[in-house]
Amino acid sequence: MNSAWIYLIVAGLCEIGWAIGLKYTEGFSKLWPSVATVVVMILSFVLLAQAMRTLPVGTAYASWTGIGAVGTAILGMVLFNEPKDVLRLVCIGLIIAGVLGLKFLAKE
Repeated sequence: MNSAWIYLIVAGLCEIGWAIGLKYTEGFSKLWPSVATVVVMILSFVLLAQAMRTLPVGTAYASWTGIGAVGTAILGMVLFNEPKDVLRLVCIGLIIAGVLGLKFLAKE
């Protein structure tokens, strides 16, 4: 795995962090959760930009959002008791399949 994909994976993990962080900011009314969320947002964008230096924009952006969507959905189930029905899990699996397809089919 090259460094662009490492940047992209870490950027996706940061996206999960800021998406979950938004919940804890309570509409940016809590100072420290808001500060942490904004810092992680900026880090996520910086890392995504680094990955896009070599990866195709469509591959990088779709993979970044896919990682973020899957991680946020799973943490939403764990942390906030969001629904865990089978169809939702199947859809999450389809997103994972799409991200993996982009990873292994990308011509870098």
